[in-house]
Amino acid sequence: MTSLAAPTRVRTRAPGKINVYLSVGALQDDGYHDVATAYQAVSLYEDVLAEPADDFSVQFTGPIDTSAVPVDGSNLALRAARLVAETAGHRGGVRLTIDKQVPVAGGMGGGSADAAATLLAVDTLWGTGLGRDELLRLAARLGADVPFAFVGGTAIGTGRGDELSPALAKGAFHWVLALSDTGLSTPAVYRALDEHRERYRADIAPAPRKPGVESNVLQALRAGDADLLADCLHNDLQAPAMRLQPDLAATLELGERAGALAGLVSGSGPTVAFLVPDQDAALDVQVALSASGLVAVRADGPVHGARVVH
Repeated sequence: MTSLAAPTRVRTRAPGKINVYLSVGALQDDGYHDVATAYQAVSLYEDVLAEPADDFSVQFTGPIDTSAVPVDGSNLALRAARLVAETAGHRGGVRLTIDKQVPVAGGMGGGSADAAATLLAVDTLWGTGLGRDELLRLAARLGADVPFAFVGGTAIGTGRGDELSPALAKGAFHWVLALSDTGLSTPAVYRALDEHRERYRADIAPAPRKPGVESNVLQALRAGDADLLADCLHNDLQAPAMRLQPDLAATLELGERAGALAGLVSGSGPTVAFLVPDQDAALDVQVALSASGLVAVRADGPVHGARVVH
């Protein structure tokens, strides 16, 4: 039931993420993989402005090229809005304007952040009052990374990545993100991983059925120790992403040479995340990456998940 006191416009914000650890399980009969990941939400945000309308529409602003992002019913933010309307029995529509700062198909969950911010935006705009638990349930229906974009912080994701448990993280971690002009298809990266595992199955250990996050990752996060975390950054998808986009190897080498403690491909890539000891080092790494022609931004984590911006 829609409240008469519902606002005329609502602005929300949700963060992008870095997978500081990602273990991918064996290919299952349904074509999917179980994963175990340590997520950290970072201060690169998607802002969603929601306004009442008769139908459902979305448009984009911001520095990110969105020419490849669909604006029809397949758009994840529009799917999120329609799902809230369907669940709550709301009969109106919404006009969404998304200011994009997270790269498209960059391995940082930008589309998931759009969806998470939209869930909160339309629930607030329409006064549907679904509540946090119900919105999280809807988030899980939209995609594996959407629940984490909704809750933010630092968390362990298992199953498809949507089964979340909070992880203690002390203090702040500083990152420099090297953004790519071209995205990578997540299904293509997973296929490349499966092909590699099949090709070399006689020489490598079989993939686990139920992967887990190593205890040293949790200890480093709890301690707020960037040096410890740098030693255990890991991503099973990094090698296949680098096979599909070989120039990522040079980016990793450049950032580490410029003073990063360590770098890794975030998620399915091609964004490369460099962990640095402090803000001064972050600036040095950003300058070095920018001087080589890369787009580089600084970010901190962990940060809050989806919230209303006043």
